[in-house]
Amino acid sequence: MEGIGINLPLLLAFLVNFIILFVLLSIVLYRPVLRMLDERQARIREAMEQAEQIKQQAARSEDEIRAQIEKARQEGQAIIAQAALMGEKLTEEARESARKESEAIIAKARAEIQQERDRVIEELRHEFADIAVMAAEKVIRETLDKEKHRRLIEETLKESPLLNK
Repeated sequence: MEGIGINLPLLLAFLVNFIILFVLLSIVLYRPVLRMLDERQARIREAMEQAEQIKQQAARSEDEIRAQIEKARQEGQAIIAQAALMGEKLTEEARESARKESEAIIAKARAEIQQERDRVIEELRHEFADIAVMAAEKVIRETLDKEKHRRLIEETLKESPLLNK
């Protein structure tokens, strides 16, 4: 074999060194890397499941908000309709004073409706802020500054076209 430029003892030494290096690398490096990749995949899967749960919870919260806003709107319409009926039942001799009184009642009812709607929306914002902070804490597994994040979430909710209708 030396005639073609191959040194058999040196080739065997290289081959033995390669096999030893291959076995050591597979034990020391390959298995730990595979274990690390499996753990990372499990963490990613868990984070995706938590994100899906948070998404479903946000959808439920959104439905609840819509239902409460619709209820407040219906109550407001009932109050306005009631005020209009009261205005129609007033006697002829007190028509002018009844008109002024019904306008005052309507304005007051609208203000109350607006206050109630604002109160309900504010409560929902606080609830949603708590849920969002709790969800964020679960996702990143560390405690957040609740007041700072609540303030940021409330500002975002105030800018949201869904809640500012």
